[in-house]
Amino acid sequence: MVKQDKDHKVYVLDTNVLLHEPLAYLSFQEHDVVVPMTVLEELDHIKDRKSDVSRDARVAIRGLDDVLRDATPEQMLEGVALPTLKLENHRTPSSGKLIIVNDHLFPDSISGLPGNENDHRIINCAVHLQTQYSDKKVLLVTKDINMRLKAKGAGLKYVEDYRTDQLIDDIALLTSGFKKVDGDFWQDVGECQTQQNGRYTIHEVPKSLVPDVFCNEYLIDDTNHFAARVVGYDDEHIRLKDLGVERLMHRQAWGVKPKNINQGMALDALLDTDIELVILTGPAGCGKTLLALASALEMIIEKGIYDKVIVTRNTPEIAESIGFLPGTEEEKMAPWLAAITDTLEVLHKHDESPVTSRNYIMEKANIQFKSVNFMRGRSIQNAVVILDESQNLTASQLKTIITRCGEGTKLICTGNLAQIDSNYLTPVTSGLTYIVERFKDFEGSATINLNGVVRSRLASFAEENL
Repeated sequence: MVKQDKDHKVYVLDTNVLLHEPLAYLSFQEHDVVVPMTVLEELDHIKDRKSDVSRDARVAIRGLDDVLRDATPEQMLEGVALPTLKLENHRTPSSGKLIIVNDHLFPDSISGLPGNENDHRIINCAVHLQTQYSDKKVLLVTKDINMRLKAKGAGLKYVEDYRTDQLIDDIALLTSGFKKVDGDFWQDVGECQTQQNGRYTIHEVPKSLVPDVFCNEYLIDDTNHFAARVVGYDDEHIRLKDLGVERLMHRQAWGVKPKNINQGMALDALLDTDIELVILTGPAGCGKTLLALASALEMIIEKGIYDKVIVTRNTPEIAESIGFLPGTEEEKMAPWLAAITDTLEVLHKHDESPVTSRNYIMEKANIQFKSVNFMRGRSIQNAVVILDESQNLTASQLKTIITRCGEGTKLICTGNLAQIDSNYLTPVTSGLTYIVERFKDFEGSATINLNGVVRSRLASFAEENL
């Protein structure tokens, strides 16, 4: 059943790995992948639920069926060759197998865990394989921390998290989108080439000053005067767009002015039509939604650059209840997008009738509320798309939305990694973290971490102390 090659490993997959990435078994091309019968049973129960993971369960089942469809029962137990992956125009030959194991046949006494729980059966299966193939490295792969602890306690030598889509090990390593240089930046520069590009000045400085920059990263220093954005670089030089702190702090959109330098950098990126993707991260109350919406209104109503605003967000744990809300799709989405309507009222709180102004602006800017569930298959043109609460989305869900954006569309993703509602995501595995790292060196994207709470003194204290 299992190859006897010394370096050949045996991976036992837990159900949550296939829910996290339905085709995860393809990541182990040169090794054997074991899917216990209990995992298939759990996928079967989940696929019919009215929840956000039911689709992933169905995709996993269909994927397994594609590999095993023509296999006989004997071949399934022996193992069926994993499909060959095509990576960057090169086909990587697969030497691994996909094996279905009937873990119900193994005695519970192997691991010592009671056999009435699915997690225990899967651990039991891994321990049994470890005993059966003592010369092999048998690994249980699960995203359940408690299950990893129990597996080690039951005698399993190797237990791992599934990390192929995890680009960083610690959320503290996630880029903030800007760097603060110690002291006075220009003191260390010396001579540099400078050219005028329209209203802006472009400087070319040695890369040795800031060696690890990326496209559209902002640079500031301790003088509170210097601010620039990286617009290009090579092995020797960095091209900087000179912005200046004073100019950033005087940027405004729809009457909103930045309250700190982070918001100034965010507004600069939001109002730049050459940047098609802006990712705003930070704690509750730092102004993510306010800046995104104000910039959208400025570019649509005042400047006429885009035609409409599409506001969308994930609806965690309410996929089964959204259909029972009365009205159209937008009316069903209204409770989940109250943050947008609240923000519109804040932007017009000094008007004689804020509610009337809000309704007028919603019509004037053609603001549409859409559920992420219904974005698949669309092609969005000449619009500003605001993806709110994007920390609750997986990388594949975010890919679905980003690939919907057609010509002349700007996507603004906002999210707070401290407020993840999904049971299947953590800050390091969130799709928001994934796209921040994947897009950080893309010339058409910018990331800004708005790390200061500006909502109120109460909100600031709660963010820091609760």
